Amino acid sequence: MRLDRFLCETTDLTRSLAKKALHREEVLVDGELVKNPATQVDQHSRVTWNGEPLALVGLRYVMLHKPEGVECSARRGLYPLVRELVDLPHVERLQTVGRLDVDTTGLVLLTDDGQWSHRVTSPKRRCGKVYEVTLAESLDGAARNDAVARFAEGLLLDGEEKPTRPAQLAMRSPCVAELTLFEGKYHQVKRMFAAIGHHVVALHREAIGPLSLGDLAPGAWRELTEEEVALF
Repeated sequence: MRLDRFLCETTDLTRSLAKKALHREEVLVDGELVKNPATQVDQHSRVTWNGEPLALVGLRYVMLHKPEGVECSARRGLYPLVRELVDLPHVERLQTVGRLDVDTTGLVLLTDDGQWSHRVTSPKRRCGKVYEVTLAESLDGAARNDAVARFAEGLLLDGEEKPTRPAQLAMRSPCVAELTLFEGKYHQVKRMFAAIGHHVVALHREAIGPLSLGDLAPGAWRELTEEEVALF
């Protein structure tokens, strides 16, 4: 890796500011003053800037309990961003693994590992996402049985050419459902219930594959263990 890129990766310096720091003789590599931005360094190089040791951050994997009123987008809009809740260096490099609507709560994963993110979100891997869905009106009796069957078969949503993948629906109470999806279409949960004539008033994601929120409080986060990362 070029030294100027290494400085950008390990500090808040831009490429131009990194080159200026080098020309000001502020950077040492293995104890030697270096001014050439093209100098090659690796993970074994000892790089310091103004006497401060620098090290690459590496790949991060985070679980967060998203509260309502927080966006999963990369750019700030009307609401704060989920990554702003995470206290890690270079948090701007973290991307959400799939998204939740601003009014949806629950489990969100963030990472700067694009390949891992793809493994989690790819429909081919059938990574189930479990949601608790609160409905405006009761869904029970024959209507419940019909909904379970239709979700299991797949629903053709408005504006779509293909039906949804088979989903698992169970009712926890007449107005509260547990839904497991194996894909992630736009507003899919709300659109699926709208297709059977029901309105979703609250939506909460409890699990992604083998990972569940557990007792993680709303707004709280933690880094995944190596064992949890390896599950995908």
